[in-house]
Amino acid sequence: MIFFPAIDLKDGRCVRLVHGDMNTATVFNNDPAAQAAAFAAAGCAWLHVVDLDGAFAGRAVNAAAVEAIVEAVAIPVQLGGGIRDRAAVDRWLDHGVARVIIGTAAVRHPDLVRDACRDWPGRVAVGIDARDGRVAVEGWAEASEISAIDLARRFEDAGVAALIHTDIARDGAMAGPNVEATMELARAVTIPVIASGGVSSLDDLRALKAAGGDVLAGVISGRALYDGRIDVGAALAVLADDGQAAETGRC
Repeated sequence: MIFFPAIDLKDGRCVRLVHGDMNTATVFNNDPAAQAAAFAAAGCAWLHVVDLDGAFAGRAVNAAAVEAIVEAVAIPVQLGGGIRDRAAVDRWLDHGVARVIIGTAAVRHPDLVRDACRDWPGRVAVGIDARDGRVAVEGWAEASEISAIDLARRFEDAGVAALIHTDIARDGAMAGPNVEATMELARAVTIPVIASGGVSSLDDLRALKAAGGDVLAGVISGRALYDGRIDVGAALAVLADDGQAAETGRC
């Protein structure tokens, strides 16, 4: 199971929000590239990066910070936030991002996901950000009528590399992940699922591994890393699946 440290970008800085509310932003590092390099040096195998401003604007806002992160590390980066059209998909995948995450556009323009998956196999993920089981869009500012599971099933045959499932009510709140909802989604589809939202302790990681070690592809954590509640090396060790060295962080 892969451990994904999260770097959320606002105004060019590394921040964390509570419940996705931009007014709750806490700045943890003014140099996102340095933060990325620190995670890579600690042994992380992937980075999870979100352009928060871009998620609200519907276009890349923190492009310079993203580019600096990609240049600073040799490990793959998955990027979400404001990726709403094919030009954005192509731009980021052409410029070193390993995998793009399509969220709002997956609800409103599902053909974008299908076409991108066809042309960029293995490099397109779908972000499913849910509140009370319903998918939220536009940087979580609006609720849709579709359920998380129904949205996931729309792309069962599309070649989506992964689903990033975030429980908005848990995100940044240090309240623990929604294991039940995450596992319900993971067992409803064959697409690999990455859990996100509320992961605040090693016990949370153990709970996710115990519940879904056979089906979950990975876990994302953010605030707990910056607050010192989770040590990266310990997290990698918890999620290591067999005799692999913990520092690889790979499934």
